[in-house]
Amino acid sequence: MAESKEIEVREAEKQELAQSGAERTRAQQAFVPRVDIYETDEMVAVVADMPGVDAGSVDINLEQSVLTITGNVNEKRPEGYTLAYAEYRTGDYVRSFTLSNQIDQDRIEAGVKDGVLRVHLPKVRPTSKKITVSAG
Repeated sequence: MAESKEIEVREAEKQELAQSGAERTRAQQAFVPRVDIYETDEMVAVVADMPGVDAGSVDINLEQSVLTITGNVNEKRPEGYTLAYAEYRTGDYVRSFTLSNQIDQDRIEAGVKDGVLRVHLPKVRPTSKKITVSAG
């Protein structure tokens, strides 16, 4: 007899970005995108859900080992209609990560498709070198 397993489905609320000391230049709400982080021996991959964001509206900056992802969303509404009720809030996305010294910052790559951002963070290649010892 097969054992049945119940699957619990929970509604996930968007987490609004907490106010920081920096002022935003856009008068739109900002949210923290949900991410999955995967790791192999060669790299770390960050996969961020950012609905409404495309390659032209995402910015990734690296400054002093802090990787900051910003995605701007321009809300599109059908022409001639006004919003009567909404269960889904739209807004921009902002999230930052502090990178370790194990990440090769010169080889970071990113791509976005269908509102999913993938950032590939290659690890530093291990180096080995034979040191010659001289007499005297």
